[in-house]
Amino acid sequence: MVAFIVLGALLLAAGVGVVTLRQPVHAALSLVGGILALAAMYVTLEAHFLAAIQVIVYAGAVMVLFLFVIMLLNVGSTPTRSLPWLKPVAWVTGLLAVAGVAAVVFMVQRPLPELEVVQAALRGGNADAIGESLFSDYLLAFHLVGVLLLVGILGAVALVQQAAPETRAVATRTATPDGEGAEPRPVLAGEES
Repeated sequence: MVAFIVLGALLLAAGVGVVTLRQPVHAALSLVGGILALAAMYVTLEAHFLAAIQVIVYAGAVMVLFLFVIMLLNVGSTPTRSLPWLKPVAWVTGLLAVAGVAAVVFMVQRPLPELEVVQAALRGGNADAIGESLFSDYLLAFHLVGVLLLVGILGAVALVQQAAPETRAVATRTATPDGEGAEPRPVLAGEES
């Protein structure tokens, strides 16, 4: 129980860091800390397969993808658009979410399951038990997560499609040997004119 409380506090601190840190790379590293704390929670529940998958897939592959997108978008150097209504909406949404979680915690009084029930449900966290549960009981949730990831990919592509100012073509006239001007040609950033 002590390990769960310590790991839960670390996970909560990492989640707050993801949301509040201003540098995108620092937020991504905070997310890695949260992923590792969750993997340690899985180990305390004797779900070693889940812990290994958490570290390999999420802390490894997904975080590399996140850092690649952060570098691709060059988030730190792009000017931010001012949306004055966004901050109050975010605060109201966050407060409603906290109120909803608190209401569920305090209003729904269910006893904790017995240790044998938990161990039978986890079955060591092996791939067979996870696959059976994922593709039978939680099939709709599995598909909804896939749709959510697809929307995230489309959003990232839409952000990248906006031309960066340093790569926009600049029309210049090149001189020909007889001194006459030729057709304008695009000059890209880093190219000498």
